[in-house]
Amino acid sequence: MPVGNFSQKTLEMESFHTKFSAWTPFNNKSLNKQLFQERVALISHWFDLWTNKQRQEFLFTIFLRCSKSQLRFIQDWFSEWKQVARVDFSTVLPRSITLYIFSFLNPKDLCAAAQVSWPWKFLTEQDCLWMPKCIKLGWFLPYTPAQNEYGAWKRHYIACVSNLDWLTPREAAAVYGTLNEPKREDEELQERQREKCLRKIIWEKIAFHKKELFKARPPWVSGTCCSRSLKPPCQPHLSQTWRAEFYGALEKRLVLASLEALPKRSNVSGSHSYPLLLKRNHRGGFKTDGTSHCASTLHVMLISSRIPAYEMVVEGVKAGVTAMVYEHSGVTLEGLLYLIETALQGRKAQSMGIFSSGDSREINLLQGYKIGIKNLLRPEVRDFWEKLGSYVATEEEGGHVDFFVPLGASEAGVEVLSQLSQLTGTFFSAPTGIATGSYQHIFSDWLGPQRDWAPPSIYFIESKLQVWSSFTEFLEDSLKSVRKELNPLFKDLQKSVSGRMIGQFMFETLSMANILNNQDIAQALADGLMALSKEDSDKPLEFLSYFLLKKHSKKSKDSEGNVILMECDSKVTWDPRTKERNAIEDNSQDTKSSLSQSDLDVEVLVKLERKLQMDSDRRTRVVRELLESERQYVQVLGIVRDVYARPLRAALSSNRAILSAANIHIIFSDTLRILNLNREFLDNLRDRLQEWGPAHCVGEIFIKFGSQLNIYTNFFNNYSVVLKTIEKCREMTPAFRAFLKRHDKTIVTKMLSLPDLLLYPSRRFEEYINLLSALRLHTPAGHADRGDLSTAVDQIKKYKGYIDKIKENIKMKEQLLDLQTKVWGCPPLSEVNRYLIRSQDVAQLHCCDEEMDFSLRLYEQICDLSFFLFNDALLVSSRSISHTPFERTSKTTYQFIASVALPRLLIEDIPDSKYVKNAFILQGPKHEWICATEVADDKFLWLSVLQQAIRSSVGK
Repeated sequence: MPVGNFSQKTLEMESFHTKFSAWTPFNNKSLNKQLFQERVALISHWFDLWTNKQRQEFLFTIFLRCSKSQLRFIQDWFSEWKQVARVDFSTVLPRSITLYIFSFLNPKDLCAAAQVSWPWKFLTEQDCLWMPKCIKLGWFLPYTPAQNEYGAWKRHYIACVSNLDWLTPREAAAVYGTLNEPKREDEELQERQREKCLRKIIWEKIAFHKKELFKARPPWVSGTCCSRSLKPPCQPHLSQTWRAEFYGALEKRLVLASLEALPKRSNVSGSHSYPLLLKRNHRGGFKTDGTSHCASTLHVMLISSRIPAYEMVVEGVKAGVTAMVYEHSGVTLEGLLYLIETALQGRKAQSMGIFSSGDSREINLLQGYKIGIKNLLRPEVRDFWEKLGSYVATEEEGGHVDFFVPLGASEAGVEVLSQLSQLTGTFFSAPTGIATGSYQHIFSDWLGPQRDWAPPSIYFIESKLQVWSSFTEFLEDSLKSVRKELNPLFKDLQKSVSGRMIGQFMFETLSMANILNNQDIAQALADGLMALSKEDSDKPLEFLSYFLLKKHSKKSKDSEGNVILMECDSKVTWDPRTKERNAIEDNSQDTKSSLSQSDLDVEVLVKLERKLQMDSDRRTRVVRELLESERQYVQVLGIVRDVYARPLRAALSSNRAILSAANIHIIFSDTLRILNLNREFLDNLRDRLQEWGPAHCVGEIFIKFGSQLNIYTNFFNNYSVVLKTIEKCREMTPAFRAFLKRHDKTIVTKMLSLPDLLLYPSRRFEEYINLLSALRLHTPAGHADRGDLSTAVDQIKKYKGYIDKIKENIKMKEQLLDLQTKVWGCPPLSEVNRYLIRSQDVAQLHCCDEEMDFSLRLYEQICDLSFFLFNDALLVSSRSISHTPFERTSKTTYQFIASVALPRLLIEDIPDSKYVKNAFILQGPKHEWICATEVADDKFLWLSVLQQAIRSSVGK
């Protein structure tokens, strides 16, 4: 036999190789599959011929041989293709859930369910189902059921119902008489005609409303052939769209109607919850005219919570002045008027001070209300100032309103004051000076006739006000932690009372009076120590004494002196090698050096400032302030370069890197570009002011500076990244942590840290606007610089708006994240342009009988709620308070309940009665809350800001 045939036959035999006794080829897959299909078909044929009993025995045998995975496969197949539709839930669910489902049935349905089956009869006769129904009707079981007895309460219910005295209407009329006396035929005819007229009026209104909505539809909904050919896919949904628009318009009108139905403060009767503030006369009665017995002695001070360290300002108010602190956010103009009326108590003020944030062009009175020349004549703003002016004595009577905002330092601010005086008939005044970086402008000259007293002396203790204005930023940082600790204890007190207590605590703790008295001494010592830190003197005490003597002799010749000039003199006297050291621009080893003389000729600038100071012209004074503040700003930026950036780069180049090159670039690159830009700007100012005169101009320098502000744009866009990089490197790199510990808050850095120094660029633009506005105010109309100054003001103002928008977005985002973590179960709140307006704590009430009149309804409190009002929605959460054992402190937790879009929120007022006070109803599409505030002021302020938010959201 040939070798090839033998090998082929061997392969065929291996392919037909069998396993055990069954002839099943396991090496040839195709034959194996064919043979398996034939056997399955044979078994299926036998299965069809078997009887039912034989089939069951076969299946039983097969299932016994199946593994768990195969049985699970059969179960999944049955659940997918043969779903069980009818299952007794009482046999599947736990007993407690089954009884809970049955508890929603009334007695008649429970009796019907008991007839379904024996298990249902047993369940529906349980005492836990029938006992609440008996107790609700006042039927109590006269004995205690045995342990194994069930159905006792059901039998008691049936016995009580069967013994009731049921009367048919005819029998009841025969026993008790009837309340519906038969009417005459003419009376019934008149009633039918009246109902017919009412129906006709309603139908006409509905038809008119539908016609108006039909006119407002777009042209492609007309149903013409052209419209069908244009948009065939949308045609089947046109009726649904029209219906949605119709109901949307109806809902919008309903919301606006609910707002109009709320009682107004000016026309509310005594039954409503908005009390009219009547005015007492000297006899103890009430009167409604504008005069008052004590008008000549009443001074009122309004203080905004947006003022930094406002508690210190409240503590500085004199004893005879009525101080009122108001929240900057979450209050409307109407609400602010209400607070002022409450503070006045029917009297008329001789003077009123308003201490709020703002600049030389507008007053940031409330959130969303920056009062300026553009919006002063808006109806709601104008009405507010007219009513406010009526609370103050007229100009002929010596009344005046004082703004602690530098409106007198710009033309726009002076125009605002002039229009307010014309509107109200009361004199409005404001400071004319500008102090960059502080609130010292309130101690400058004020607009108006010369008086023996300045407005700050009317309302404040000047020593305390001086302390506050000098240490504003540091006090605000300290008060953040103080507020966090003390506000929970003072939450039941008024804002002005709690603010005064916190301010007094701060004054007494920090001994601010002594600091104020020794302020000059402390400043001189600080300057001497700063000069000493820059020298390598072997005799530090002699150097410090000589420095103080030189400073004293210089101050005696010139009262205002200059610290930096004396530093330069002392350097020349005590160390002739100083100039040689300062000639080296990049001295990376000296981490305590400030701006070197080669970078900035401080002595030339100081002499130039002193020269400008000798000129009494107001325009020259503003220019001097501009030059001096710009020099100080550039020095601060130089501290960032010399104290932080240069040593870190030097360590990197010497193979002892503290930070990587990438991190150094992220943190300092934008700041160093800003430093170069402002150094160039300062050099241009210095060159222009060398020969300063009335005809010289500086506007073109600002225009050139404004064209290069893209460098600042990079800084502000990366500002959050820079701060996060600093914090990350501080945590991850011990060497950088030690580096910051050595250099932060030292004399060289003016007791500031690196993040504090990076705040200065954002604050500088506000100073630019104030200085340019003051310079334009004191520039004559025909001056060549006036046009450039106006262009520069608009340019810087536009960029300042960009910075403010970034700040607001970051603040709103952090506020939403904090609220989301505070409220349990709260959905994501981060939305574009969403911000928190106000939060309000209320008590949720339940009405026992809603069919009764409002004045007779009884309410019971069921839980505490907290409302969080946003500009587009209202978030409702439950509030629970847990107390700590052996302490007076408590912890408040919030649980999310619902959120309602403002355009779908209805408000209804509940008049005050002997049973309920300060209540109202909020109704959404799915929920309704009957709420009440603790005091009437909270209700008025809350509903006022809620109405305004709803109107704004509906109008969008």
